[in-house]
Amino acid sequence: MVQNALGVVEFVSIARGVEALDIMLKAAEVTLYIATPLCPGKFTVVIGGEVAEVETSLNSAVAFGEDNVIDKMVIANLHPSVFPALNAAAEFEIREAIGIIETWSISSAILAADAAAKAANIQLMEVRVARGLGGKAFVTLTGNVSAVTSAVEAGAAIAAREGILVGTSVIASPHPDVWEALK
Repeated sequence: MVQNALGVVEFVSIARGVEALDIMLKAAEVTLYIATPLCPGKFTVVIGGEVAEVETSLNSAVAFGEDNVIDKMVIANLHPSVFPALNAAAEFEIREAIGIIETWSISSAILAADAAAKAANIQLMEVRVARGLGGKAFVTLTGNVSAVTSAVEAGAAIAAREGILVGTSVIASPHPDVWEALK
């Protein structure tokens, strides 16, 4: 299946969110990346696939969820490295530096990861979303110091425009235990 788009939808109700998830997966051929309850009592779904399939799936959830939908978004032309990073399945080599972009929402973290991957020659490590983070999300990436700095700045600019950037870090020559902690 071609993966070039992501759909994100958030529900105010966990029960309606799970029911909408079933409808979404039956409505179109998409890949489920995330389906999880989040603080404070929300339910978020992230799916991937071709743009038309993602839109069909997301629209079915919105039609069903109506008043329970908090937010929704389709992100087209996503950098291919974002997809494995969502499942913490990205393959990467330990490089000179680690970059971190922390945001207040899943959508902004995904957009930040996409911008970072497109801005510089880096490898995405993970896009970690909200579970146990009080609704926050963060992106980790690696590369040489200048590339990581450029990528973090590009990703942070996306979240800052929306007013939901929490913070960033660029760590040159991280201690080996830091690499282990982020695996």
